[in-house]
Amino acid sequence: MKMAGSFVIPPQLIQQRGLIEQDEAQELVLAETGEDGREYLLTPAANQAWQAMKTAAMQDGIALLMISAFRSIARQTDIIRDKLAAGMVLQDILLVCAPPGYSEHHTGRAIDIATPEDPELEISFDTTPAFAWLQVNASRFGFHLSYPPGNSSGFQYEPWHWCYADS
Repeated sequence: MKMAGSFVIPPQLIQQRGLIEQDEAQELVLAETGEDGREYLLTPAANQAWQAMKTAAMQDGIALLMISAFRSIARQTDIIRDKLAAGMVLQDILLVCAPPGYSEHHTGRAIDIATPEDPELEISFDTTPAFAWLQVNASRFGFHLSYPPGNSSGFQYEPWHWCYADS
């Protein structure tokens, strides 16, 4: 059993879904600061790729907004604990939120992306010009969509979640 704060992640869930433990990034740089003052951190390579991709999108008239980046294992634990405190069931939480230690956000290479015209973290993001642009262009910058419909990890479809693959 994997203990995470005040809850237990059943090992069979990890095994059944083939989740891969993710190392927490050690070297991070400031990629952006949100309008709310929140700092978004990435590994140096992921940041360089993000900046290049964001610039290329802007040149094509597409605004990409970073709404989440590095998240520590401790922060992931807090997110799940908060959802439990709000009355959600652990099994349901783990369909939309990776168990601590298994989130790509721990790597400092994952980014959640939004656009000025679309609400954050909504499946409707896949109807935006930004998503269409990402589908065609993100791989040129080393990014891939981590959780497409029916993904083998068992997470809900997340059209906003893109991860940089170190080459």
